[in-house]
Amino acid sequence: MSRRSVAFAIILSLITCGLYTIYWFIVLTNEVGELSGDYTFTGGKHFLLTLVTCGIWSFIWAYQVGKHIAEAQRQRGQYPSDNSVLYVILTLFGLGIVTYALVQSDVNKLV
Repeated sequence: MSRRSVAFAIILSLITCGLYTIYWFIVLTNEVGELSGDYTFTGGKHFLLTLVTCGIWSFIWAYQVGKHIAEAQRQRGQYPSDNSVLYVILTLFGLGIVTYALVQSDVNKLV
């Protein structure tokens, strides 16, 4: 697990017309699962569920990733910031990339 530049990830997502966003989503979800100790929280599974449900699963993912980050923070003795509702609202308004950026920022702080 390594720190990832949020700005660089957003720029790559724009340059590659969203292809890097898929990779970023999968890797980010895997890292959050590892940090929280829940190895069933995997990027491939959540990406597939998002595809199968035509994007509806992304709201569930946004909520769950917020809970997992809070758990990882709690395990490390940090004050848990549960941003799961914020992530769902951002995703609802089509700002999924902002959700990814916020999650990446939290992961960078935990790594």
